[in-house]
Amino acid sequence: MNATESTTHVTEAPKGDPIVRIIDLHKSFGAVEVLKGVDLEVHRGQVVVLLGRSGSGKSTMLRCINHLERPSSGTVIVEGEVIGHRIKGDKLHELPPSAIARQRTKTGMVFQSYNLFPHMTVMENLIEAPRRVKGVDKGQAMADALEALEEVGMAHKADVYPSTLSGGQQQRVAIARALVMKPSVMLFDEPTSALDPELVGEVLGVMKRLATTGMTMIVVTHEIGFARGVADEVVFMSEGRLVEQGPPSQVIDAPVHEATRTFISSIL
Repeated sequence: MNATESTTHVTEAPKGDPIVRIIDLHKSFGAVEVLKGVDLEVHRGQVVVLLGRSGSGKSTMLRCINHLERPSSGTVIVEGEVIGHRIKGDKLHELPPSAIARQRTKTGMVFQSYNLFPHMTVMENLIEAPRRVKGVDKGQAMADALEALEEVGMAHKADVYPSTLSGGQQQRVAIARALVMKPSVMLFDEPTSALDPELVGEVLGVMKRLATTGMTMIVVTHEIGFARGVADEVVFMSEGRLVEQGPPSQVIDAPVHEATRTFISSIL
């Protein structure tokens, strides 16, 4: 991994079972096959960046990890638990929505758009899911929310409404909203793509700080500087397949496959 003085992120060599394991994942929308047999393992504390052109399947794969999209076939395992299903005998049985909601608490999701509730304050946005999904009492939920807001530098905005915040501030609140659920893995789906250029840095700064704490992260982004400086592993996807995978020094600076070389040269 290439390192910089301010963003160095080092994890130990992977050991033990992966925290996320994707096995032969397929996903089709009608006649269009978006994922064509993806296999990927992510170990605890790793930062994995997914690169690829629009339509390559990156966001769909993220959404399959927390079952926002139901795979057409294949298996997603998070912390040893098959997502969306339970195993009975030698068969998989789909879980009810309440059980899937519980499983989703393992994975915090940050989208391109912030998806904050406009009629709720920042604090109210953060305590909603812990209280409804995890049954956390209000006092504890507020304490956890304040801690998460402090982590993203937004504690001073706890009582304001989202409409008063900049795009970068709203996205930082969205990250805090995911953190307050205390997930094992954070999933980021192009979290800076909807931001004005001058606001991108503040969100990437929060993500870099999370990486230094040992948070396991899977990030879809075109921010090559972030990938080069923070990722332990970079995965390049093309046409629904994982084409190339390795440290940033390989995939970004010395890609093997022509598709990867063409993509990297187009965005640098």
